[in-house]
Amino acid sequence: MRTPTTTPAQAAGMLRRDQDLLLSRIEGLSEDELRAPYDVTAGPLGDFCDSLHDLVAHVLMWDEITLAVLRDARAGRPHWSLDPRWETAEIGRALNLGGVEAGRRIPSELVLHRFHSVGDALVDEISRYDEETWTEPSTGAGFDGGIGALAEYVSTTPDGILFAHAARHLQPVSA
Repeated sequence: MRTPTTTPAQAAGMLRRDQDLLLSRIEGLSEDELRAPYDVTAGPLGDFCDSLHDLVAHVLMWDEITLAVLRDARAGRPHWSLDPRWETAEIGRALNLGGVEAGRRIPSELVLHRFHSVGDALVDEISRYDEETWTEPSTGAGFDGGIGALAEYVSTTPDGILFAHAARHLQPVSA
């Protein structure tokens, strides 16, 4: 059985710091500046972000999925993304490309509005748990572990970065 390595307060704090890191890079930028070419570090599933706007859309999409996974688990339902058919590198790449492409069709102002809203909701969802409920052995949704382990599982990048998705892509681009 999977057990969490963080407390709810630690997890919420790590998520908030990651959100704040991305927001610190984009604060005060215009639409044109957000969409300007920007070197974003590719993840293990490929390179698909060409700008900070793309990166916000990408992180936002995964935060929305994480939020839905946790809410479904709280309701005793398994989320579609936990089905093994969705958990492949090929499907992950397709979701990444599709999420970024969808974000490109939306004005930056609205992508940022949604990023703030989803980010706050995700931190709030994690903050609902105390340490006891965070580690209870069943999510009620078919996951082998508690809600904390599930939160860590869905918030870890394929190369093992926990609760730091934006930070993962904002690492210096290697030459």
